[in-house]
Amino acid sequence: MYIKSLELENFRNYSGLNIEFDKNTNVIYGNNAQGKTNIIEAIYISGTSKSHKTSKDYELIKFENKEAHIRTKVFSRDNEYQIDLHLKKNMKKGIAINKHPIKKASELFNILNFVLFSPEDLNIIKDGPSQRRRFLDILLCQLDKIYLEELQKYNKILNNRNKLLKDIYFNKNLIDTIPIWDKQLVNCGNNIIKKRRNIIEKLNDVCKDIHKKLTGNAEYFFLQYENDVDEKDFLTLLNKNFEKDSKYKMTSAGPHRDDILFVSNGIDIRKFGSQGQQRTTALTLKLAEIEIIKERLGESPILLLDDVLSELDSKRQRYLLEYIYGIQTIITCTGIDDFVSNRFHIDRLFKVNNGIVTTE
Repeated sequence: MYIKSLELENFRNYSGLNIEFDKNTNVIYGNNAQGKTNIIEAIYISGTSKSHKTSKDYELIKFENKEAHIRTKVFSRDNEYQIDLHLKKNMKKGIAINKHPIKKASELFNILNFVLFSPEDLNIIKDGPSQRRRFLDILLCQLDKIYLEELQKYNKILNNRNKLLKDIYFNKNLIDTIPIWDKQLVNCGNNIIKKRRNIIEKLNDVCKDIHKKLTGNAEYFFLQYENDVDEKDFLTLLNKNFEKDSKYKMTSAGPHRDDILFVSNGIDIRKFGSQGQQRTTALTLKLAEIEIIKERLGESPILLLDDVLSELDSKRQRYLLEYIYGIQTIITCTGIDDFVSNRFHIDRLFKVNNGIVTTE
């Protein structure tokens, strides 16, 4: 699986761009605010339909333009594909695969799989539970199309239930409809809980060995799924919490409140880990994500490293660069000194200056 080329039109700071990638290691470098991350963002959108930077499509369109285009040519599962995205202000984006429009963005997950690692991911350990749930959900959505549908359905039901809790204040008769939404929420939620528990078990198996190598066998590491509610108790807890939910107009129990515990040598890394331990754990998770996708799908995912090397010390840099051998990797950075010092081979080098990309 690899990206052959990327073509942009009126995307972010690019009026036009046509860039061809090597199937191995690609490095895009330049000063800050020149457009490096915009290339990573466009690639990520090609495989997921969504940006990792914003939820608003109009922000992706170059200033004073009404629409933008992303065209990506890829090789995946012994086939070539062309993915086209047409972004429009105040309108739903259009997506086509091999020039045939698709109705569901989830169809893209059958073609491209990514592992994205950015400076924000280094905070996944110390940030709030929502970031850790997001990590789980992105991984599971790439592995399981049904999980993606269940997650979308659960969020829709949850929003409807929360709206109903607000409407009940004005119309008490609406209370009679709560059990209908509760039943749907529990059915979807229990499927999500089950699949999250299974992927945590798989992550545990993979992470232990990676973390040992990263720490020179100095740390014993494991993950624990902190599910907000067990499947058998979900409906009971919804009934029990109804008065509280009505008061705050928000559903207080369910997988939308799940978390992950990270333990190293008996220490909760989220609360008591050093910055070095937290960054090692974040790196462990990303490398484990690569292994699980590779094992489940039979192909390595494309690795996107967005200006993350400068945030890692030399030991973690070296381990990461050695690990990505044989995986198409697209790296953004401000300079190439780290690659020179680690004697790391670059297959294709690009320089970005104010939205102009040149091959070196």
